[in-house]
Amino acid sequence: MTNRTQVTEAVKRLVVRESRLSVSPTAVADDEPLNGALLRVNSLGFLGMLVQLEDELDLTLPDDLFAGRVFTTVADLVDVVMDVTKEET
Repeated sequence: MTNRTQVTEAVKRLVVRESRLSVSPTAVADDEPLNGALLRVNSLGFLGMLVQLEDELDLTLPDDLFAGRVFTTVADLVDVVMDVTKEET
């Protein structure tokens, strides 16, 4: 079972890598915008991150993941992955 801390750490590592930053993932706040002053995650990069999250956390994100959802911050992405992990248990 995947816990919130694991998911948050994985998401932060990926958004830092995708934004090509040389900062520690722990320096990224949960409410940091995915596309703002610090992070620069575009739509193509976002899709790539989802694939990497599936691999890293050994889960399958459903195709309808985006239906009715808005991803603005790091926490938004963590929340949706947590929702998926709850459904798989």
